Amino acid sequence: MSVSDPISSESPAVEARFSEQEVADIDRLIPSADRPVNAPESHPEVVRGKIGVVIVNLGTPDATDYRSIRRYLSEFLSDKRVVDYPRWLWQPLLQLVILSRRPFISGKAYASIWDKQRDESPLLTFTRDQAEKLGAVLKESLGDRVEVDFCMRYGNPSTDSVLRRLNEQGCERILFFPLYPQYGSPTTATANDQAFRSLMKMKWQPALRTVPAYFADPGYQAALAATVTEAYASAESRPEVLVASYHGVPRRFLEGGDPYHCQCHKTSRLLRERLGFADNEIITTFQSKFGPETWVGPATVDKVAELARTGKKHIAVISPAFASDCVETLEEIEMEIREAFIEAGGETFTYVPCLNARDDHIHALAAIARRELAGWI
Repeated sequence: MSVSDPISSESPAVEARFSEQEVADIDRLIPSADRPVNAPESHPEVVRGKIGVVIVNLGTPDATDYRSIRRYLSEFLSDKRVVDYPRWLWQPLLQLVILSRRPFISGKAYASIWDKQRDESPLLTFTRDQAEKLGAVLKESLGDRVEVDFCMRYGNPSTDSVLRRLNEQGCERILFFPLYPQYGSPTTATANDQAFRSLMKMKWQPALRTVPAYFADPGYQAALAATVTEAYASAESRPEVLVASYHGVPRRFLEGGDPYHCQCHKTSRLLRERLGFADNEIITTFQSKFGPETWVGPATVDKVAELARTGKKHIAVISPAFASDCVETLEEIEMEIREAFIEAGGETFTYVPCLNARDDHIHALAAIARRELAGWI
Protein backbone atom coordinates (compact mmCIF):
# COMPACT_ATOMS: atom_id res chain seq x y z
CA MET A 1 0.00 0.00 0.00
CA SER A 2 1.46 3.34 -1.02
CA VAL A 3 1.46 6.49 1.08
CA SER A 4 -0.58 8.27 -1.62
CA ASP A 5 -3.24 5.55 -1.51
CA PRO A 6 -3.83 4.92 2.23
CA ILE A 7 -7.22 3.26 1.86
CA SER A 8 -6.64 1.18 -1.25
CA SER A 9 -9.40 -1.41 -1.66
CA GLU A 10 -6.73 -3.83 -2.88
CA SER A 11 -5.43 -4.26 0.69
CA PRO A 12 -7.42 -6.78 2.83
CA ALA A 13 -5.68 -5.50 5.96
CA VAL A 14 -7.03 -2.03 5.38
CA GLU A 15 -10.55 -3.25 4.63
CA ALA A 16 -10.53 -5.13 7.95
CA ARG A 17 -9.95 -1.89 9.87
CA PHE A 18 -13.51 -0.69 9.17
CA SER A 19 -16.51 -2.19 10.91
CA GLU A 20 -19.96 -2.33 9.35
CA GLN A 21 -21.02 0.59 11.52
CA GLU A 22 -18.01 2.65 10.43
CA VAL A 23 -18.76 1.94 6.76
CA ALA A 24 -22.36 3.04 7.34
CA ASP A 25 -21.11 6.23 8.98
CA ILE A 26 -18.86 6.96 5.97
CA ASP A 27 -21.74 6.34 3.55
CA ARG A 28 -23.85 8.78 5.52
CA LEU A 29 -21.29 11.53 4.89
CA ILE A 30 -21.39 11.09 1.11
CA PRO A 31 -23.60 13.80 -0.48
CA SER A 32 -27.00 12.42 -1.44
CA ALA A 33 -29.43 13.59 -4.09
CA ASP A 34 -31.77 15.13 -1.54
CA ARG A 35 -29.84 16.53 1.45
CA PRO A 36 -26.42 18.23 1.62
CA VAL A 37 -23.73 16.83 3.95
CA ASN A 38 -24.26 17.69 7.63
CA ALA A 39 -27.58 19.43 6.88
CA PRO A 40 -30.43 19.13 9.41
CA GLU A 41 -33.39 16.92 8.61
CA SER A 42 -35.50 20.01 7.96
CA HIS A 43 -33.19 21.16 5.12
CA PRO A 44 -35.06 21.44 1.77
CA GLU A 45 -34.24 18.78 -0.80
CA VAL A 46 -31.48 19.63 -3.28
CA VAL A 47 -30.82 17.67 -6.47
CA ARG A 48 -27.16 17.90 -7.37
CA GLY A 49 -24.45 16.55 -9.58
CA LYS A 50 -26.02 16.61 -13.07
CA ILE A 51 -24.58 18.09 -16.26
CA GLY A 52 -26.72 20.07 -18.70
CA VAL A 53 -26.23 20.35 -22.45
CA VAL A 54 -28.20 23.16 -24.11
CA ILE A 55 -28.39 23.60 -27.87
CA VAL A 56 -29.24 27.15 -28.90
CA ASN A 57 -30.88 28.49 -32.03
CA LEU A 58 -31.67 32.00 -33.22
CA GLY A 59 -35.34 32.17 -32.34
CA THR A 60 -38.87 32.34 -33.63
CA PRO A 61 -42.04 34.33 -33.05
CA ASP A 62 -44.81 32.62 -31.09
CA ALA A 63 -47.33 33.22 -33.87
CA THR A 64 -47.70 35.04 -37.21
CA ASP A 65 -49.98 37.87 -36.06
CA TYR A 66 -48.79 41.48 -35.96
CA ARG A 67 -48.18 41.69 -32.22
CA SER A 68 -46.25 38.41 -32.03
CA ILE A 69 -44.05 39.33 -34.97
CA ARG A 70 -43.49 42.86 -33.67
CA ARG A 71 -42.51 41.55 -30.21
CA TYR A 72 -40.05 39.11 -31.75
CA LEU A 73 -38.52 41.64 -34.18
CA SER A 74 -38.23 44.25 -31.45
CA GLU A 75 -36.19 41.87 -29.29
CA PHE A 76 -34.08 40.73 -32.23
CA LEU A 77 -33.39 44.15 -33.75
CA SER A 78 -32.79 45.80 -30.36
CA ASP A 79 -29.81 43.52 -29.77
CA LYS A 80 -26.63 45.61 -30.00
CA ARG A 81 -24.80 42.60 -31.43
CA VAL A 82 -27.22 42.59 -34.38
CA VAL A 83 -27.65 46.31 -34.96
CA ASP A 84 -24.92 48.30 -33.23
CA TYR A 85 -26.06 51.81 -34.09
CA PRO A 86 -26.32 54.29 -31.17
CA ARG A 87 -29.48 53.60 -29.20
CA TRP A 88 -30.66 57.21 -29.37
CA LEU A 89 -30.58 56.99 -33.17
CA TRP A 90 -31.74 53.43 -33.73
CA GLN A 91 -34.59 52.92 -31.26
CA PRO A 92 -36.86 55.76 -32.49
CA LEU A 93 -36.34 54.58 -36.07
CA LEU A 94 -36.96 50.95 -35.10
CA GLN A 95 -40.01 51.46 -32.88
CA LEU A 96 -41.74 54.25 -34.81
CA VAL A 97 -40.92 53.44 -38.43
CA ILE A 98 -39.57 49.93 -39.04
CA LEU A 99 -41.82 48.08 -36.60
CA SER A 100 -44.90 49.90 -37.82
CA ARG A 101 -44.78 48.06 -41.17
CA ARG A 102 -42.12 45.32 -41.03
CA PRO A 103 -44.26 42.89 -38.96
CA PHE A 104 -46.79 42.73 -41.80
CA ILE A 105 -44.08 41.73 -44.31
CA SER A 106 -42.37 39.26 -41.97
CA GLY A 107 -45.73 37.90 -40.86
CA LYS A 108 -46.56 36.90 -44.43
CA ALA A 109 -43.17 35.22 -44.80
CA TYR A 110 -43.66 33.23 -41.58
CA ALA A 111 -47.26 32.39 -42.49
CA SER A 112 -46.08 30.86 -45.77
CA ILE A 113 -43.99 28.25 -43.91
CA TRP A 114 -45.88 27.99 -40.60
CA ASP A 115 -46.81 24.54 -39.37
CA LYS A 116 -50.52 25.09 -38.84
CA GLN A 117 -51.12 21.65 -37.36
CA ARG A 118 -48.60 22.17 -34.55
CA ASP A 119 -49.06 25.96 -34.61
CA GLU A 120 -45.33 26.63 -34.58
CA SER A 121 -42.49 27.56 -36.89
CA PRO A 122 -40.38 24.85 -38.55
CA LEU A 123 -37.33 26.17 -36.68
CA LEU A 124 -38.97 25.33 -33.36
CA THR A 125 -39.95 21.87 -34.58
CA PHE A 126 -36.50 21.06 -35.95
CA THR A 127 -34.66 22.37 -32.88
CA ARG A 128 -36.87 20.37 -30.53
CA ASP A 129 -36.27 17.25 -32.64
CA GLN A 130 -32.52 17.89 -32.55
CA ALA A 131 -32.55 18.21 -28.76
CA GLU A 132 -34.57 15.04 -28.28
CA LYS A 133 -32.34 12.98 -30.57
CA LEU A 134 -29.15 14.46 -29.14
CA GLY A 135 -30.38 13.68 -25.64
CA ALA A 136 -31.01 10.06 -26.56
CA VAL A 137 -27.54 9.66 -28.11
CA LEU A 138 -25.72 11.32 -25.21
CA LYS A 139 -27.64 9.40 -22.55
CA GLU A 140 -26.76 6.17 -24.31
CA SER A 141 -23.04 6.91 -24.08
CA LEU A 142 -22.85 9.10 -20.95
CA GLY A 143 -25.78 7.94 -18.84
CA ASP A 144 -28.67 9.67 -17.10
CA ARG A 145 -26.41 12.22 -15.46
CA VAL A 146 -26.68 14.34 -18.64
CA GLU A 147 -29.77 16.49 -19.22
CA VAL A 148 -30.22 17.85 -22.77
CA ASP A 149 -32.48 20.79 -23.56
CA PHE A 150 -32.80 23.60 -26.11
CA CYS A 151 -33.47 27.31 -26.06
CA MET A 152 -33.75 30.31 -28.35
CA ARG A 153 -31.77 33.53 -28.25
CA TYR A 154 -34.94 35.45 -29.11
CA GLY A 155 -38.46 34.29 -28.32
CA ASN A 156 -39.37 31.06 -26.59
CA PRO A 157 -38.21 28.89 -24.96
CA SER A 158 -35.97 31.63 -23.66
CA THR A 159 -32.35 31.14 -22.65
CA ASP A 160 -33.12 32.39 -19.16
CA SER A 161 -36.00 29.96 -18.54
CA VAL A 162 -34.08 26.91 -19.78
CA LEU A 163 -30.89 27.63 -17.83
CA ARG A 164 -32.91 28.31 -14.70
CA ARG A 165 -34.81 25.03 -15.12
CA LEU A 166 -31.61 23.03 -15.57
CA ASN A 167 -30.13 24.74 -12.53
CA GLU A 168 -33.19 23.77 -10.48
CA GLN A 169 -32.87 20.19 -11.75
CA GLY A 170 -29.42 19.98 -10.19
CA CYS A 171 -27.18 20.70 -13.19
CA GLU A 172 -24.02 22.03 -11.56
CA ARG A 173 -22.27 22.25 -14.94
CA ILE A 174 -23.77 23.31 -18.27
CA LEU A 175 -22.41 23.03 -21.80
CA PHE A 176 -23.93 25.84 -23.86
CA PHE A 177 -23.97 24.87 -27.54
CA PRO A 178 -24.90 27.59 -30.09
CA LEU A 179 -25.93 25.86 -33.33
CA TYR A 180 -23.81 28.17 -35.45
CA PRO A 181 -21.05 26.27 -37.31
CA GLN A 182 -19.26 29.55 -38.05
CA TYR A 183 -18.56 32.07 -35.29
CA GLY A 184 -20.22 35.45 -35.71
CA SER A 185 -20.68 38.25 -33.22
CA PRO A 186 -24.41 38.67 -34.20
CA THR A 187 -24.97 34.92 -33.70
CA THR A 188 -22.57 32.97 -31.47
CA ALA A 189 -21.49 35.94 -29.36
CA THR A 190 -24.97 37.22 -28.62
CA ALA A 191 -26.17 33.72 -27.70
CA ASN A 192 -23.29 33.41 -25.22
CA ASP A 193 -23.94 36.92 -23.92
CA GLN A 194 -27.49 35.94 -23.07
CA ALA A 195 -26.36 32.80 -21.25
CA PHE A 196 -24.01 34.75 -19.00
CA ARG A 197 -26.67 37.39 -18.38
CA SER A 198 -28.89 34.57 -17.14
CA LEU A 199 -26.17 33.39 -14.77
CA MET A 200 -26.01 36.89 -13.29
CA LYS A 201 -29.49 36.34 -11.82
CA MET A 202 -28.65 33.07 -10.05
CA LYS A 203 -27.68 32.79 -6.40
CA TRP A 204 -25.85 29.53 -7.08
CA GLN A 205 -24.37 29.62 -10.55
CA PRO A 206 -23.52 26.44 -12.43
CA ALA A 207 -20.16 26.24 -14.16
CA LEU A 208 -20.69 27.05 -17.84
CA ARG A 209 -18.74 26.21 -20.98
CA THR A 210 -19.50 27.43 -24.49
CA VAL A 211 -18.93 25.44 -27.67
CA PRO A 212 -16.69 27.18 -30.25
CA ALA A 213 -17.20 27.27 -34.03
CA TYR A 214 -17.31 23.78 -35.51
CA PHE A 215 -17.41 24.38 -39.28
CA ALA A 216 -14.22 22.32 -39.77
CA ASP A 217 -15.38 19.38 -37.67
CA PRO A 218 -15.09 16.20 -39.77
CA GLY A 219 -18.48 14.89 -38.66
CA TYR A 220 -20.23 18.15 -39.53
CA GLN A 221 -18.49 18.31 -42.90
CA ALA A 222 -19.36 14.67 -43.65
CA ALA A 223 -23.04 15.30 -42.89
CA LEU A 224 -23.00 18.46 -45.02
CA ALA A 225 -21.46 16.59 -47.95
CA ALA A 226 -23.96 13.76 -47.58
CA THR A 227 -26.89 16.16 -48.03
CA VAL A 228 -25.35 17.44 -51.27
CA THR A 229 -24.67 13.94 -52.57
CA GLU A 230 -28.24 12.87 -51.82
CA ALA A 231 -29.74 16.00 -53.41
CA TYR A 232 -27.64 15.55 -56.56
CA ALA A 233 -28.57 11.86 -56.78
CA SER A 234 -32.29 12.67 -56.71
CA ALA A 235 -32.11 15.70 -59.04
CA GLU A 236 -33.49 15.48 -62.58
CA SER A 237 -30.08 16.48 -63.91
CA ARG A 238 -26.77 17.26 -62.23
CA PRO A 239 -26.65 20.91 -61.08
CA GLU A 240 -23.96 22.90 -62.87
CA VAL A 241 -23.16 25.00 -59.79
CA LEU A 242 -23.62 24.55 -56.04
CA VAL A 243 -24.32 27.91 -54.41
CA ALA A 244 -23.33 27.95 -50.72
CA SER A 245 -25.47 30.76 -49.33
CA TYR A 246 -24.65 32.17 -45.89
CA HIS A 247 -26.45 34.81 -43.86
CA GLY A 248 -24.79 38.14 -44.57
CA VAL A 249 -23.21 40.71 -42.24
CA PRO A 250 -22.18 44.33 -42.76
CA ARG A 251 -18.71 44.57 -44.30
CA ARG A 252 -17.44 46.61 -41.36
CA PHE A 253 -17.87 43.52 -39.17
CA LEU A 254 -15.27 41.76 -41.30
CA GLU A 255 -13.03 44.82 -41.23
CA GLY A 256 -13.43 45.00 -37.44
CA GLY A 257 -12.10 41.48 -36.90
CA ASP A 258 -15.20 39.26 -36.91
CA PRO A 259 -14.03 35.90 -38.41
CA TYR A 260 -17.46 34.93 -39.78
CA HIS A 261 -16.82 35.88 -43.43
CA CYS A 262 -13.53 33.98 -43.52
CA GLN A 263 -15.00 30.92 -41.82
CA CYS A 264 -17.83 30.83 -44.37
CA HIS A 265 -15.32 30.70 -47.22
CA LYS A 266 -13.36 27.99 -45.39
CA THR A 267 -16.57 26.00 -44.95
CA SER A 268 -17.19 26.11 -48.69
CA ARG A 269 -13.61 25.12 -49.46
CA LEU A 270 -13.67 22.15 -47.10
CA LEU A 271 -17.01 21.05 -48.52
CA ARG A 272 -15.69 21.33 -52.09
CA GLU A 273 -12.64 19.26 -51.22
CA ARG A 274 -14.73 16.57 -49.51
CA LEU A 275 -17.10 16.38 -52.49
CA GLY A 276 -14.25 16.40 -55.01
CA PHE A 277 -15.79 19.32 -56.90
CA ALA A 278 -13.83 21.58 -59.24
CA ASP A 279 -13.25 25.19 -58.14
CA ASN A 280 -16.02 26.50 -60.41
CA GLU A 281 -18.60 23.97 -59.20
CA ILE A 282 -19.21 25.70 -55.87
CA ILE A 283 -19.44 29.42 -55.09
CA THR A 284 -19.96 31.33 -51.84
CA THR A 285 -22.68 33.99 -51.53
CA PHE A 286 -24.51 35.88 -48.78
CA GLN A 287 -28.21 36.55 -48.23
CA SER A 288 -30.62 38.56 -46.05
CA LYS A 289 -29.14 42.03 -46.44
CA PHE A 290 -30.75 44.58 -44.13
CA GLY A 291 -30.30 48.36 -44.11
CA PRO A 292 -28.42 50.78 -46.37
CA GLU A 293 -24.77 50.06 -45.55
CA THR A 294 -22.38 47.86 -47.50
CA TRP A 295 -22.59 44.14 -46.69
CA VAL A 296 -20.29 41.27 -47.58
CA GLY A 297 -21.09 39.76 -50.96
CA PRO A 298 -21.89 38.70 -53.53
CA ALA A 299 -25.59 38.73 -52.69
CA THR A 300 -27.21 35.34 -53.29
CA VAL A 301 -30.29 36.77 -55.02
CA ASP A 302 -28.13 38.73 -57.49
CA LYS A 303 -25.65 35.91 -58.08
CA VAL A 304 -28.25 33.26 -58.96
CA ALA A 305 -29.82 35.67 -61.46
CA GLU A 306 -26.38 36.30 -62.97
CA LEU A 307 -25.76 32.56 -63.25
CA ALA A 308 -29.03 32.18 -65.15
CA ARG A 309 -28.24 35.07 -67.48
CA THR A 310 -24.84 33.58 -68.28
CA GLY A 311 -26.32 30.26 -69.35
CA LYS A 312 -26.54 28.15 -66.19
CA LYS A 313 -29.82 26.25 -66.39
CA HIS A 314 -29.61 24.11 -63.25
CA ILE A 315 -28.19 25.15 -59.90
CA ALA A 316 -28.39 23.87 -56.34
CA VAL A 317 -28.37 26.04 -53.20
CA ILE A 318 -27.23 24.96 -49.73
CA SER A 319 -27.16 26.96 -46.48
CA PRO A 320 -24.18 25.79 -44.38
CA ALA A 321 -24.59 28.55 -41.77
CA PHE A 322 -28.01 27.25 -40.68
CA ALA A 323 -28.22 24.08 -38.61
CA SER A 324 -32.01 24.07 -38.98
CA ASP A 325 -34.36 25.11 -41.75
CA CYS A 326 -36.09 28.39 -40.98
CA VAL A 327 -37.68 31.40 -42.64
CA GLU A 328 -34.35 32.37 -44.24
CA THR A 329 -34.15 29.01 -46.02
CA LEU A 330 -37.72 27.82 -46.49
CA GLU A 331 -39.08 31.21 -47.55
CA GLU A 332 -36.14 33.33 -48.71
CA ILE A 333 -34.22 30.65 -50.60
CA GLU A 334 -36.99 28.24 -51.56
CA MET A 335 -39.26 31.04 -52.74
CA GLU A 336 -37.57 34.42 -53.34
CA ILE A 337 -34.15 33.25 -54.54
CA ARG A 338 -35.65 30.42 -56.58
CA GLU A 339 -37.94 32.96 -58.27
CA ALA A 340 -35.00 35.25 -59.07
CA PHE A 341 -33.17 32.38 -60.78
CA ILE A 342 -36.17 31.22 -62.82
CA GLU A 343 -37.16 34.75 -63.88
CA ALA A 344 -33.61 35.35 -65.14
CA GLY A 345 -33.78 32.31 -67.43
CA GLY A 346 -32.86 29.41 -65.16
CA GLU A 347 -34.79 26.17 -65.52
CA THR A 348 -34.15 23.84 -62.55
CA PHE A 349 -33.52 24.96 -58.99
CA THR A 350 -32.56 22.43 -56.29
CA TYR A 351 -32.61 23.42 -52.65
CA VAL A 352 -30.45 21.26 -50.38
CA PRO A 353 -32.16 21.09 -46.96
CA CYS A 354 -30.36 22.02 -43.76
CA LEU A 355 -28.98 19.21 -41.61
CA ASN A 356 -31.90 19.46 -39.17
CA ALA A 357 -32.33 16.22 -37.17
CA ARG A 358 -30.56 13.87 -39.60
CA ASP A 359 -28.83 11.01 -37.79
CA ASP A 360 -25.37 11.91 -39.13
CA HIS A 361 -25.84 15.51 -37.97
CA ILE A 362 -26.97 14.44 -34.51
CA HIS A 363 -24.01 12.09 -34.13
CA ALA A 364 -21.67 14.90 -35.23
CA LEU A 365 -23.16 17.22 -32.59
CA ALA A 366 -22.89 14.45 -29.99
CA ALA A 367 -19.20 13.94 -30.80
CA ILE A 368 -18.57 17.67 -30.43
CA ALA A 369 -20.47 17.75 -27.13
CA ARG A 370 -18.51 14.79 -25.73
CA ARG A 371 -15.27 16.48 -26.73
CA GLU A 372 -16.24 19.74 -25.02
CA LEU A 373 -17.39 17.85 -21.91
CA ALA A 374 -13.90 16.39 -21.41
CA GLY A 375 -12.91 16.64 -17.77
CA TRP A 376 -16.50 16.91 -16.62
CA ILE A 377 -17.39 13.31 -17.49
